[in-house]
Amino acid sequence: MAAPSQLRQPAAVGATHGPVRVILRLEGLVVLASAASAYSAVSGNWLLFALLFLTPDLSMFGYLADRQIGATCYNVGHSYIAPAALALFGVIAGAPSAYGLALIWIAHVGFDRMLGYGLKYGSGFGDTHLGVIGKRAVEGF
Repeated sequence: MAAPSQLRQPAAVGATHGPVRVILRLEGLVVLASAASAYSAVSGNWLLFALLFLTPDLSMFGYLADRQIGATCYNVGHSYIAPAALALFGVIAGAPSAYGLALIWIAHVGFDRMLGYGLKYGSGFGDTHLGVIGKRAVEGF
């Protein structure tokens, strides 16, 4: 039988913890490094990279409306779906600048995941698929 400490559930429903959380954060590091390497390979402009790197965080303004809208906006800006679609558009339309923008976006998402900022639940900004972040995480809630 498992010890009580092994039976603990993540703080947020669906949130990861323990070794799985570490693996997902390491994946974020790999995605960040891979996207930056690919950006270099397509001869991207590093000043543009620096200027646009935090652009996906503008999606947090959705939280000004309410938690659910905020979570939806944040998740659209911080999943790999939209930048992958942008890269695909670049391939189909023959628009190499779209690759660069997609790679910056992907690097940002990887960076956030590496830091533990996961996709958000509508219950609050701190409730993510990677676990609870912020003050509640420090307090142990």
